[in-house]
Amino acid sequence: MKQLIVLSGKGGTGKTSVTAALAHLASHEMDIVLADADVDAANLELVLAPVKLEEHVFMGGQIAVINEEKCTACGTCYGVCRFDAVLRPSETPFTYSYRVDPLACEGCAACYYQCPEDAIRMEEQQAGVWFRSDTRLGPLFHAHLFAGQENSGKLVTLVKQQGRLLALDIEAELLLVDGPPGIGCPVISASAGADMALHVVEPTVSGVHDLERILSTTDHFGVPSLVAINKADLNPVRADEIAAFCDEQGIPVVGRIPYDTIVTEAMVQGKPVTEYTAGPVTAALKRVWERVKEHLWEE
Repeated sequence: MKQLIVLSGKGGTGKTSVTAALAHLASHEMDIVLADADVDAANLELVLAPVKLEEHVFMGGQIAVINEEKCTACGTCYGVCRFDAVLRPSETPFTYSYRVDPLACEGCAACYYQCPEDAIRMEEQQAGVWFRSDTRLGPLFHAHLFAGQENSGKLVTLVKQQGRLLALDIEAELLLVDGPPGIGCPVISASAGADMALHVVEPTVSGVHDLERILSTTDHFGVPSLVAINKADLNPVRADEIAAFCDEQGIPVVGRIPYDTIVTEAMVQGKPVTEYTAGPVTAALKRVWERVKEHLWEE
């Protein structure tokens, strides 16, 4: 089984559209499992119409909770909190004890250890949900991280691990991962164990810079890289600049995908563009897939 992750140094490059197209093309040739690792804003499901088979609670970090009956309003917790998460009685109506704002609490437990009355406990909180779904292209694992919650890297790891286990169980040939944008912890979690990363980049002023950032991340963890230039015809000069940079770094450019509003039209219809039309974009994506296969299975 091979693991291919699709990444981008920033959001909005068309990463998910490319992932959906590759999933559609790959599903005609082999058994695949899909994982949407962009748990902060999962949207691969928008073009795959998944039927949810399983729903599971994801527990994130801990938050402090003050027992109002034990609290003597000494103010120790207020003094040690560095996140302004502890509210004084004067700030909370109809109460004479201190309270914790769950949205501000970072779970550091400083108040828990300093409370002289043992009036504070640390509780796990639900940070999101994750799903196993069925789609017309193959099984999909995806998740939803609640607003304001952390540990997205932990949830990404969970989603990807579930996809990997199923892929091994059913002897799928490919685990295709729609990765998070940027270069943060979720990207690192999603890239772990990948056989190859396909970076989707736009020909913009910041395109090379964004590509350099994400390449430094995948290179650091030893993940081989490929590059696809999306909407390449909007700025051929910048596209050539990106291609030249990749050539200097020894990174294959597997395709230049033209801009076409048909991609948006396909998304509105809930379909990958390769399933929706046989135009120039689909032809370019087919070439990308053929070159990705060449590099992925020769590794």
